[in-house]
Amino acid sequence: MWKVKLKDGREVKLRFLKADDKNELFQMFSSMSDDALEWSMAPYTIDVIQRWISNLQNLIPLIAEYGKKVVGYAAIYRFPAPRRKGVGDFGIYLHQDFHNVGLGTAMTERVLQLARTEKMHKIELGDVADNKTAIRLYKNFGFKIEGVSKDSFRGHDGKYHDLFHMGAILKT
Repeated sequence: MWKVKLKDGREVKLRFLKADDKNELFQMFSSMSDDALEWSMAPYTIDVIQRWISNLQNLIPLIAEYGKKVVGYAAIYRFPAPRRKGVGDFGIYLHQDFHNVGLGTAMTERVLQLARTEKMHKIELGDVADNKTAIRLYKNFGFKIEGVSKDSFRGHDGKYHDLFHMGAILKT
């Protein structure tokens, strides 16, 4: 477990996701605003979360807790195929009450440190080009845009948006 002091003075705990965190993680997603989930693949049902938890052996999963509530989730999915060994896919979600206070930075930093400890080679991700805050976060950690899928994500606005494919080679 790691403690993180946020820009607004609140302190959160980061720890590994456990199988019995399913309901608390579901509660976080259930209480997230449409704005917080705008560029995600919501809805995150209890079945979706159960699939994540049933695959813990292929994840580096972290949650952020404030009090007794889960307020953030970040994970790297380690591809199990031999030809993808050492490569993972990154995702992060923050409850809207914890946006712009440094939690995304803290969680990304920690999960990438853990990936380096595991001697992972590369982390990839996909995000909507319009998700400017997230794209800036990723770039701060060395992710580069490696490709663009034009009009690949249909937003809440009914329009199609470009999807960035990003990647970072980890230095150990």
